[in-house]
Amino acid sequence: MKPATEGAKGYRRLIPSLTALVEFEAVARLSSFTLAANELGVTQAAVSRQVRFLEESLNVRLFHRLHRAIKLTSEGEALYSVVADSMRRIAGVFDRLSDGSAQQELVLATTAAFSHFRVLPNLPQLKRLEPQLALRLTTSMFTADLRHNEVDLAVRFGNGKWRDGTSSLLFDEEVFPVCSPEWLARNGLLQSIDDLTMTQLIDSDSTSEGWMDWETWFQAVGVRPPRLHYSLRCSLYTDAIQAAQHGHGVALGWRRLLGDLLESRQLVRVTDASVKVSDSYFVVVPHGRTITPTTSTVIDWLRADVQPT
Repeated sequence: MKPATEGAKGYRRLIPSLTALVEFEAVARLSSFTLAANELGVTQAAVSRQVRFLEESLNVRLFHRLHRAIKLTSEGEALYSVVADSMRRIAGVFDRLSDGSAQQELVLATTAAFSHFRVLPNLPQLKRLEPQLALRLTTSMFTADLRHNEVDLAVRFGNGKWRDGTSSLLFDEEVFPVCSPEWLARNGLLQSIDDLTMTQLIDSDSTSEGWMDWETWFQAVGVRPPRLHYSLRCSLYTDAIQAAQHGHGVALGWRRLLGDLLESRQLVRVTDASVKVSDSYFVVVPHGRTITPTTSTVIDWLRADVQPT
């Protein structure tokens, strides 16, 4: 076995400057020399020198310098994926050691709807599976580039093809009309899809590619109503579903999100008509991020049809 000092000398020989790697990571993550300099508290010229030194040491170009932007080259992408992952892991150990905590934090990015209906109700089971895990949820309405965010896992709805990470199928999805039992009692069973076009509908804005609204749903079941009657329009799907629970009309129910509400009959189906969408839910691991046993447990937990306790 080689002495530790020989290994250290080998690292110094292969890695010309840790400072240059730190500054390269900031530039790649922020896609800006200026923003990286501001974050690091140095001048833009200093950051440019460090990146140029790194490129000269490796004899490759790490960035395409465009007119008013920069973009990683393929060599830059390869280096960034390793450097970013290593720095996140080192920072995580420092964070745990500095506060004396044995907890492990995992950052999960989802839409607000997935977090509200799928993640939060099932946290007790995750806590039993991973008692030391500290979950941090980050939500957004639209898909953000994982290379520019400190995210360990992301749940996305789409075709599974994204350039910033490796995706794995969670489950497919189908969509059908739902309402509260009270609304159904007041208005009675609908006899046909045409009856549904004339009733009080609750709609929500699209937040990602493939998200279905009422017009798209009716087209998918072969109905083209001349005009739809909306009792309420919401920017958030969570608001639309809450409005349906309060008896304000009929909303589109995404089965994988609303399983608990349907099981408890807080919401009921209005019709047997249903649309199976072509897109599905995927979990995405950012490039360069290691899949640990804890990460695998979280992925299995996301995939399972668990019920709250």
